[in-house]
Amino acid sequence: MTLSKMADAGVGAKNKARIMDAAEKAFAQNGFKGTSVQQIADGAGLPKTNVLYYFKSKQDLYLAVLQQTLSLWNSRFDQATAEDDPAEILASYITEKVEMSRTHPVASKIFAMEILNGAPNLNRYFDDEHAKWMASRIAILKAWMDSGKMRRMDPYYLLFHIWSSTQHYADFAVQVTRLRGAKMKKADYQAATQQLIEVILTGCGLTVPEKYRSSI
Repeated sequence: MTLSKMADAGVGAKNKARIMDAAEKAFAQNGFKGTSVQQIADGAGLPKTNVLYYFKSKQDLYLAVLQQTLSLWNSRFDQATAEDDPAEILASYITEKVEMSRTHPVASKIFAMEILNGAPNLNRYFDDEHAKWMASRIAILKAWMDSGKMRRMDPYYLLFHIWSSTQHYADFAVQVTRLRGAKMKKADYQAATQQLIEVILTGCGLTVPEKYRSSI
């Protein structure tokens, strides 16, 4: 690759990142229907034609934002096996999920809005890739239960509990702030994470790993 092509590629990557950032903010604030390509272009500080050069339509850009959100949620749990320690894996998973709510709250809100609207833009994904992921993780949880590593329970509900409790700090941040009387700081997220790990792992009949235990 020549120096000029490398420079063009660098500019393209930066422009796409600016567009994605602007799109994420616009979709979170206005929803898919309430957002226009022009609004995204204005937010990115680029001409509308530039946005449409990288993304053919608003729909393509919205899907890119959703897929980016889902990729951000990839975690150690994705590679877990039946031989792993469920306490370590679940504690790590919960920690990662809460941290994503802290560092990428906008992405979580966009995903929540999509689900509340019936997931019209994620149907193909949910019917294929996400369903495969879910089946593989359910199999791991069942293997842990069958081998006596953790208490037997409905694995679907367990994952739903983890998702709802961790993503709550992003999707309902306004409620959390108003009821607490102050925005959560990093230390508050860490305290919430420790308490959540204790509640979930104890409910699973697991011992909380030392590094995840609360000092309270």
